[in-house]
Amino acid sequence: MNWTWFHKLGSPKWFYEISGRWLPWLGGAAIVLLLLGSVWGLAFAPQDYQQGNSFRIIYLHVPTAILAQSIYVMLAVAGVVGLVWKMKLADVALQQAAPIGAWMTFLALLTGAVWGKPTWGAWWVWDARLTAMLILLFLYFGIIALGNAISNRDSAAKACAVLAIVGVVNIPIIKYSVEWWNTLHQPATFKLTEKPAMPVEMWAPLLVMVIGFYCFLAAVLLMRMRLEILKREARASWVKTELRAQVEGRP
Repeated sequence: MNWTWFHKLGSPKWFYEISGRWLPWLGGAAIVLLLLGSVWGLAFAPQDYQQGNSFRIIYLHVPTAILAQSIYVMLAVAGVVGLVWKMKLADVALQQAAPIGAWMTFLALLTGAVWGKPTWGAWWVWDARLTAMLILLFLYFGIIALGNAISNRDSAAKACAVLAIVGVVNIPIIKYSVEWWNTLHQPATFKLTEKPAMPVEMWAPLLVMVIGFYCFLAAVLLMRMRLEILKREARASWVKTELRAQVEGRP
């Protein structure tokens, strides 16, 4: 197996160049899919027979909850890559993805509270999944704070990587909490092994929203990583050449 691409990912110059090509496509796809999914889900999807129109918060709640967990898994993977293969770009990805994950977790908790009020009659209950998601938010805060508190970049990278790897144990707890404990939270909306419980008119726009959110994540993460690379590699000759080309309007 050819691992050349994997080693190239460790090159800030190569990553900056290739990510610049992906960025317009990912950004465009995110805009189109999110607009399509929002209009489809909020205006054209049928009402739920029990919850009425209040269920439409699902088109924001579920994608943010999925991304909140996916991003943390990505942090753990980046932590392993950084510790084992010493790729500095892995630390860049970890540090720049953590704030996005924190925002997604916060939005998932907020939209869950908005949805929970008409459904459960309360904004918040100490349900197993809700509590585990709150812990996930604190883990994100911990990684962000740890990265800013340690002045030495290598030490900060190692500490954040360890915390990300240790904290990933919370992800299966979030996923299987509704099966392990008696909770108010409903089971997963999407399962790879089972047919969706929702009719296609409801889950199709939700799937579009989930894909759109992933494209949004990729676009925002690439932009944040590109800016961080320029900061860290400011003295490198290729950065000066790149900035000079941008000022002169050359590709």
